[in-house]
Amino acid sequence: IEMRGLGILDVKELYGVSSVKMQESINFVINLELWEEDKIYERLGINEEYTEILGIQVPSITIPVRPGRNLAIILEVAAINFRQKQMGYNAAQALTERLFGNREDVLE
Repeated sequence: IEMRGLGILDVKELYGVSSVKMQESINFVINLELWEEDKIYERLGINEEYTEILGIQVPSITIPVRPGRNLAIILEVAAINFRQKQMGYNAAQALTERLFGNREDVLE
């Protein structure tokens, strides 16, 4: 692995052979970008976004960040929210349905 400021690292040698997987699937992509004041961001999480990796569409999310924010907590919450969606619960959709009922025009 290459890390800025550190250079090339051998993960197997640093952490042991059990820390390296021969194969792993990517289920979710989190894109971090610097927050821009003039940009309109998805705030509810209803619209789904995908990133293509090797020809496969993978669910993704773009999170605007600013210096000083606790990225570990933000990323953990994003991962838990994704897992909830995979298990059938979408908090944004549930809130929208509570507020507006099942009106299709609101969700578009």
